[in-house]
Amino acid sequence: MNNIFDVNKLNLTKYLFFTGKGGVGKTSTACATAVALADQGKKIMLISTDPASNLQDVFNTKLNNKGVAIKEVPGLVVANFDPEEAAAEYRESVIGPYRGKLPDVVLKNMEEQLSGSCTVEIAAFNEFSTFITDESTAIEYDHIIFDTAPTGHTLRMLQLPSAWNNFINENTHGSSCLGQLSGLEDKKNIYKNAVENLSDSEKTTLILVSRPEISPLKEAERASKELQDIGVNNQVLIINGVLEGQDDYLSTAIFEKQHNALRDIPEAIKHLETFYIPLRPYNVTGVENVRAFLNDKTIKNTSEILNLDVIPKVKDIIEDLNESGKKVIFTMGKGGVGKTTIAAAIALGLAKKGKKVHLTTTDPAAHIQFVLDESYGITISRIDEKQEFEKYKEEVLIKARKTLGEHDLAYIEEDLKSPCTQEIAVFRAFAKIVERSENEVVVIDTAPTGHTLLLLDATQSYHKEIERSQGDIPESVKKLLPRLRNENETEVIIITLAETTPVYEALRLQADLSRAHINNKWWVINSSFYAVDTTNTILKAKASNEIQWINKVNEISNGNFAIVKWMPGEVKLSKIEDIIN
Repeated sequence: MNNIFDVNKLNLTKYLFFTGKGGVGKTSTACATAVALADQGKKIMLISTDPASNLQDVFNTKLNNKGVAIKEVPGLVVANFDPEEAAAEYRESVIGPYRGKLPDVVLKNMEEQLSGSCTVEIAAFNEFSTFITDESTAIEYDHIIFDTAPTGHTLRMLQLPSAWNNFINENTHGSSCLGQLSGLEDKKNIYKNAVENLSDSEKTTLILVSRPEISPLKEAERASKELQDIGVNNQVLIINGVLEGQDDYLSTAIFEKQHNALRDIPEAIKHLETFYIPLRPYNVTGVENVRAFLNDKTIKNTSEILNLDVIPKVKDIIEDLNESGKKVIFTMGKGGVGKTTIAAAIALGLAKKGKKVHLTTTDPAAHIQFVLDESYGITISRIDEKQEFEKYKEEVLIKARKTLGEHDLAYIEEDLKSPCTQEIAVFRAFAKIVERSENEVVVIDTAPTGHTLLLLDATQSYHKEIERSQGDIPESVKKLLPRLRNENETEVIIITLAETTPVYEALRLQADLSRAHINNKWWVINSSFYAVDTTNTILKAKASNEIQWINKVNEISNGNFAIVKWMPGEVKLSKIEDIIN
């Protein structure tokens, strides 16, 4: 652990591009790097295009998309983009000129085409492209730092220019999934220059941020490979949150878990220049903590008091679900918060109460079937996203070839290249699983937050999409949205950690569910250090700093939440039973 992260050790390029799985400390690392460089007298611009960004809280400053000077850090300007707001502005810029000129039904159709996740991606990339290609900005600042969204979102943004340029160049049919690109052909050169700058190792360094855990390291490997595929090869790896010593049961368990993960670091990222940041027990908000993040080992305990008399348990949630007779139960949250494990605990708890339960997951790891057997009456399935994607494409093309000519078939084949298609394919499989709730309780461990929202968003536009692509509308799909919106039938359990980013992303998810009129009553705070007895100084401080987030979840859930303590080891039946109790 000698290679502690120090900005002076980096071969600093003009553009520093931070990316990583949500909650790994990407924002903290990007902010600390920006402040450290500004403190050296350099002019720095820090930009976030993360829809779940908490930069305003980090700097305790109201931000905008143009850039705001941080008074406590001379030389630092911070810009924070809200991709959803940018998408709304972009949508109106496309539709606005036609208001009053086209029938309302046509305008409504245009709005629907521009309401999906692709529009948010394009709007965010639009903003990003402007900064990475603007010569005056490059001249004004010594370094431009991008605190980007979690890995999947970032990759989508990076892949959009080449993918959508191909669509623009080849499209002759006005394919509806390409409606998001209306009026953007004049920006092809900006996109082209953005990708060239990203792949220029003299200009750009990609900094992969991870934690010393198996899942985030695998995400970093995937991001590294996919970024290399589009020419971004100048990469550095930062592993955040490394526990430097152990002196009790809990710290020893964490230390050994981290050691094993780092020992088995994926091959594709082993060769990268790698730096470490020690585990900091405090929340990185406020300029003082941002400055301390890279070089201060001071232990900071909170003075906040927990507003709870008794720590609530998962068994309380199970009891409520059993008594209320809910038939469709989701565990939702950002990646890495433990949705799969909590889903398994809910399924097991309900099965023990005599319910017939089906548990399904879209988790690629799909290890639950090795943990739960069917002795409690639990059946288990997995939605394979890639398999569903290929199956859907082939079904659409087989049907299209029977009735369409070459010209129209080209339209369909082109449309199936769209990034939207995979979400539609997975959505169809998802609808079939939910239909099982007519005869049993269905517990669904969904994909990480962003993907979950894509699936939910697809409920709004699926019918139009299927009609356009010549596919069938299964009965399960027709029934789905009313079923999801029936609070007597469906419950969404939001899973989070007692940390800044997971709670903010969970709040954003709750707002999206509310807009979709989908009920959420229960929350779970998973892997809590506060709920574990420890004598380790660092972990005790970390536990105390969870209190403000436990209080926050208690407030926003109206007391309807449970806390699950941090547990060592792999997911096993005994661990799932411990979660329940």
